[in-house]
Amino acid sequence: MPLTPPNPRPPFDVVRVAHVELGAADLERSREFYEGALGMVVTAADDDTLWLRGLEDACHHSLVIRRGRPGVCLRLAFRVRTEEDLDAAARYFAAKGLPVEEVRPRGQGRTLHVRDPFGVPLAFYQRQDTVARQLQSYDRYRGAAVQRLDHVNAFAAELQATHDWLSGELGFRVSEYTETEEDEPRLWAVWLHRKGNVHDIALTNGVGPRLHHVGLWVRGEMDVIHACDHLAAAGMAGAIERGPGRHGISNAFFLYLRDPDGHRVELFTGDYRTLDPEFEPIRWALDDPRRQTLWGHPAPKSWFEEGSPFDGVEPKEPVLPVRPVVAR
Repeated sequence: MPLTPPNPRPPFDVVRVAHVELGAADLERSREFYEGALGMVVTAADDDTLWLRGLEDACHHSLVIRRGRPGVCLRLAFRVRTEEDLDAAARYFAAKGLPVEEVRPRGQGRTLHVRDPFGVPLAFYQRQDTVARQLQSYDRYRGAAVQRLDHVNAFAAELQATHDWLSGELGFRVSEYTETEEDEPRLWAVWLHRKGNVHDIALTNGVGPRLHHVGLWVRGEMDVIHACDHLAAAGMAGAIERGPGRHGISNAFFLYLRDPDGHRVELFTGDYRTLDPEFEPIRWALDDPRRQTLWGHPAPKSWFEEGSPFDGVEPKEPVLPVRPVVAR
């Protein structure tokens, strides 16, 4: 088993994935997609930026869309538990020789901008501004009625090393993983969490690092179906890339979409909790077709090959050769 045990005493306490920042060409088109079709709430907007959140969120934003650099992922952001954890994070990255910049973006408290050892732009912060939760404002539910950000998924060229860093140093725990069936198995994909569900971040072997998708949580299967109907009625059925269907990994009922700038978005529901200390990671063999699609059409070629590059990072070929199983 090529899994690294999670560090029981990480240098700072990451609570969860907090938000994602994406580049866009046209904020009005982005707003039509995320607010109109997916039902997210616009907390704030100016000429250059949209700050969005889910209906159950009481935090200022879980998705930030910025004008410029269309199709590029600008940053992944994580919450830490205390201000002392933020100080510890600054010391940790500085000791690694990774530059740390302290900023105060809109809607957030003191924030650290850093890059991980593989170049991915990250943010860490303890606090966001509090806003009115819209959970019971059912008159505002439209489209997919997105409730919250659930996870991010990234292609990793150095997948084993990236997992080793997230688990062995930062204390991320593994829920499920895929490995090759060799005499000495190699890690192909891994789902890691801090908040006690299936994942905050997943890593998939591929040209990277690149963002594969942003996972947005919805209440149930019918919200996914309603999103399909809404997209079709609004003339956006072409945004559907894959699904609906159900994954073996995570048990998720899913739908994959491409936003107006090509960023991939997953509507996600039906996973499970991983809170109990006796929970053991679930293993999947690479050649088990159920891991990717318990039922539903196979993934198209684009799902394996296309992703959003991270700002300032040149993707590399993966250590392990990619063997996608694509739709015929």
